[in-house]
Amino acid sequence: MGQSIEIQVPDIGDFEDVEVVEILASVGDRVDVDDPLVSIESDKATMEIPVGRAGVLTELRVSVGDRVSEGTVIALLEPEASADEPEIPEAAVDASSAVTPASNDSVDEAGRPPDDDDVTPGEGGTDESPLANVRQGVGRGPRPERVRQMSAAARNPIPDRSDLPHASPLVRRYARELGVPVGETDGTGPHGRVLVEDVQRVVRERFASDEPVQSGTRGLPDGSGSGIPSLPEIDHAAFGPVYEESLSRIQRVSGPALRRSWLNVPHVTQHDEADVTELERFRRDRREAAAERGLRLSPLLFVMKAVVGVLRAFPKFRSALTVDGRGLVVKDYYHLGIAVDTDQGLVVPVIRDVDRKGIFELAGEIAETAERARAGRLEPSDLAGAVFTISSLGGIGGTAFTPIVNAPEVAILGLSETKIAPRWRGPHPLDRAPGEIGTAEAPALGEGERGHFEPRLVLPLSLSYDHRVIDGAEAVRFTTRLAHVLGDPRRLLL
Repeated sequence: MGQSIEIQVPDIGDFEDVEVVEILASVGDRVDVDDPLVSIESDKATMEIPVGRAGVLTELRVSVGDRVSEGTVIALLEPEASADEPEIPEAAVDASSAVTPASNDSVDEAGRPPDDDDVTPGEGGTDESPLANVRQGVGRGPRPERVRQMSAAARNPIPDRSDLPHASPLVRRYARELGVPVGETDGTGPHGRVLVEDVQRVVRERFASDEPVQSGTRGLPDGSGSGIPSLPEIDHAAFGPVYEESLSRIQRVSGPALRRSWLNVPHVTQHDEADVTELERFRRDRREAAAERGLRLSPLLFVMKAVVGVLRAFPKFRSALTVDGRGLVVKDYYHLGIAVDTDQGLVVPVIRDVDRKGIFELAGEIAETAERARAGRLEPSDLAGAVFTISSLGGIGGTAFTPIVNAPEVAILGLSETKIAPRWRGPHPLDRAPGEIGTAEAPALGEGERGHFEPRLVLPLSLSYDHRVIDGAEAVRFTTRLAHVLGDPRRLLL
């Protein structure tokens, strides 16, 4: 073994500061001639830097991510040499040429080039062995101009090892920006090369399937733009008896849509309460008139009319984001989506032009639509076009919840079960002078003058909204205005 020699980056053209993207050997490895040492990547090509001598790597001078240029020392190599091979000065072995040493057949036992008619130094030809050219210049005056020759591995910009994908640097960069694993993408180019079209196909397939992305599998992050790991598979039967049942058709269809909305819409929920005592009295007074028409007046009908009035005052709540996310499409119509509970799951048919219909007309339309929904006879047109959705759970129970915005809508109102709650009637206690509360010096005020708590019927409101469009202050103003309108049925006429 001789002294270690430097392995340098050869002539790589006009490129400088090229990134090292892969280390292909380790310190202590024995390498042969033309074995790849590192892989570098420019904007136009990926190439491997081979070693020009057989030997053992004693040191690596670069790491992945480093940038190198022609002449950069990337490693030290302790070369192998036969016992009868003459010692060659280090200056004579210019590793920056990335030359391939001549084979054993190209020199004789004394280290001289063979007397071959095809290659005869001094007869106008040039020895095809770069190493022989170097040797001819040792100790014989000025060294003749050296012929640079790239090895086969260095000339080939595409790795020919079967375990790595074939792709250009531009395709690799494009895939990295989109989060597509190149190594797991089926290439349709020559010899399995991965093309831009292949990367785009994976993107289309991922968005079409709505499948969760698993770590280490082909695919893209979901619509949010960040990779979300899937839940681990668990053998539930290991803990006790289990059985399986299929999701309903409605659940299978609505599940991906709900997931998209939850991942893409920054949800915030504002909770509030409306005193609907007077509204409920008004509704009960009209029940008999509705029954004569074969109709049922539910509280939801009055909430729908109140919502339309508030949507007029707050147009953002009936808008949708533009495709580029830089503007709003404000809808000048009042179609409301009404969530209906069915045996197959939740569906949201759309009641159109609520602003133009009276309470009795709405009662008949909702009854007919709910019947068709539970019978599974809704048409696709019955489920499209809403500007705002109402989900009422009041007939079942609950105190509050956080409904999911039905994108591309920007808000949804949830109604819970009404409850009896105390409400203060009278002047605010802190607005009184101390003598008015009742002391030894001054008698207490009368019962009617002091104010009091009284039981009231309260409707819980849960407003979820897209925070990109609606801020918290505007959401509170919306629910406050809605509670104000619901507090007096006469306001529904204004």
